[in-house]
Amino acid sequence: MTMKQDNDAADVPKCFISDHEGFQGSIKNLIKDFVVTEIDINGLYVNTEAPSERAACACSDKYNETSPETSDYKHQSLSQDGGDAADCSADASIPSPCSFDLSVILGQAVSEELEQFVLTLKNENTAKQDFSLGSFSDKHHRANVHRAVRHRFPFLMTVTIQPEIRVREDPDYRELSQLVTEDEAEDFFRFIDAKVRGSSYTFGPDDNKEHRTAVHHFLSRRFGKLVETKSFNDHGTTAITVRLREQGRPKKRTNEERKEEEIYTAFTLCKENLETLEAISYMAAALGVLPSDFTYAGIKDKRAVTYQSMVVKKVSPQRLKERSAEFERRGMRLSQITSVSEPLRLGRLQGNHFDLVVRDLKPHEHSDMHSSGVNTQTRLTELVKEAVENVKVRGFVNYYGPQRFGTVQSVQSDRVGLALLKDDMVGAVRLFFTPEEEGDDPQSHAKRHFLQTDNAKECLSLMPLSKARERLMLRALNRYGTGPDGCAQAWLSLPHSTRVFYPHAYCSRVWNEAVAHRLTTLGHRVRRGDLVWEQEERKKPEDTGETSSPQIHVVTHQEEQDGVYTLGQVLLPMPGNTIKYPENSMGTWYQERLARDGLTDCRFRVSGLKLNLPGCYRPLLATPRNLRYQLNGPDCKEEGEASGSSRRDGELNGAIVERNEESLTLTLKFDLDSSCYATICLREIMKCDP
Repeated sequence: MTMKQDNDAADVPKCFISDHEGFQGSIKNLIKDFVVTEIDINGLYVNTEAPSERAACACSDKYNETSPETSDYKHQSLSQDGGDAADCSADASIPSPCSFDLSVILGQAVSEELEQFVLTLKNENTAKQDFSLGSFSDKHHRANVHRAVRHRFPFLMTVTIQPEIRVREDPDYRELSQLVTEDEAEDFFRFIDAKVRGSSYTFGPDDNKEHRTAVHHFLSRRFGKLVETKSFNDHGTTAITVRLREQGRPKKRTNEERKEEEIYTAFTLCKENLETLEAISYMAAALGVLPSDFTYAGIKDKRAVTYQSMVVKKVSPQRLKERSAEFERRGMRLSQITSVSEPLRLGRLQGNHFDLVVRDLKPHEHSDMHSSGVNTQTRLTELVKEAVENVKVRGFVNYYGPQRFGTVQSVQSDRVGLALLKDDMVGAVRLFFTPEEEGDDPQSHAKRHFLQTDNAKECLSLMPLSKARERLMLRALNRYGTGPDGCAQAWLSLPHSTRVFYPHAYCSRVWNEAVAHRLTTLGHRVRRGDLVWEQEERKKPEDTGETSSPQIHVVTHQEEQDGVYTLGQVLLPMPGNTIKYPENSMGTWYQERLARDGLTDCRFRVSGLKLNLPGCYRPLLATPRNLRYQLNGPDCKEEGEASGSSRRDGELNGAIVERNEESLTLTLKFDLDSSCYATICLREIMKCDP
């Protein structure tokens, strides 16, 4: 199968569930050959053409991914980096890495000047300097600047002298940083600025009573109306914990500001040839809000036409409608704009519907069609029908797709994740900045310069503005250095769910290898020691389709003999610190596989980066739902549109055949559960590496 984007599909093991011959073809020749439509939690297709259409068959509740958390959820399926399933659970939808990228909020020049101002403050040890960020006539933009600057530099004060915003060092920060470490002071000021009700912050261990008293007195004097402090002894070590007072209130806001904070506007986003995060960054800049004010259920593929639900905070429906024409010029169409009461949650969807076109069908080179003398088109038509029907009935091996690991990178995401799991911060950074082997683009040039010189500042000036993730890390490396501590700070400069993406990619690689080994050594039957969900599931009181804490069951010898379970019910674990492994040869395989990478004693926590990987269970097989297909060929009796037609004229045995002057074309329509890859489904149908 020829694909213009995913050239490293050979990284996915070549193990299939069906034994049909398959065929060759090409996908994504045109953007409109790959259309992804989100299926919301109620089973409705999210698009502008059929807003009330309900998916004919709701996706499986059992394998639905609905938890929004990044470190505590049932199925921890991973981000597909714009992948074909277009969504997954918590880590699937990676928040925009430029959520607090000041180059987006302030502009590149001012952002770099602010960075230099901060360095000057640190080096010259003076609190008298201030710096102008410029004038901002739009109040939404001003509010955005205040939030972003304080989050990025919690030791700075932002002062508005309308319409100008100036920054200076917070004298309270300077005083606290003389009592505790700078990192603790920064974290404490972020805690104070967030004002999350019921939250607390604990300083590091401190066995010096006089010193603790000085810290208590400072906090009481400067923040006593907002917080209360107490020293706690835990296993012989004493530390100060700070809690927000119940009566503590954030700074008073005007009625207008309070109303704006409570506004949520939902809309359907249709985009073409745009990454989800790229689209969000542009809309956020145009609306004067942060990218993090946008919420969504899942990330969608770039090389496709995609439909998905979104909610934006602090923007009224009217203001969003006023900017719709501007967005459309950038390949984004907004529809179904309406007020709602809350944001979207990650993973809050049933799955995705796909409309795909596979062009230039032909038999595999090893096919007997080349020498049998059989009419090529007749035999090819038979091959296609057999392949699609097989997968329709038997499903496909539920691999993570190659885009999960970075399909065009010299160093793939799973290798970066392995370095992080081994606490090798410097190695992980250098892997992250490894350029394409033959890449001559600006990004590769900048990365190559960093590896050769270790000069983060010069690399930052070379790195394209669109590479927000790389630029955030380079700023941190420039500030903290390129040693182990500086590299740790570079990773911490990224949002949590961006950091956790990389170790999850490693776990995804292990899972892919595990399922191939399971099928190769234990076959296609359920075996003693395999893992399945309990057959009885307890539904939550609310009718959401979620199940409450389903239990893992280990298949017994008698259940294997009686054929109680099917292969489609078998689960394989993603490595983590809360999962159990199969109680057969696969359990030993996992131990040996992790040991080979030096993770024998790995706890799947990277405390320095605040990462925790509890693990999860992923179904061995996935099944396309509501699958329909059509063949378009030159010798067909029925005429119609050659690509992507939804006409049903001439439908016969589930296949629609239409006229095409050049070669056979296959159009497929089907639904998948969230975190399943359409290209992996196609791979099983065609028996080719995507």
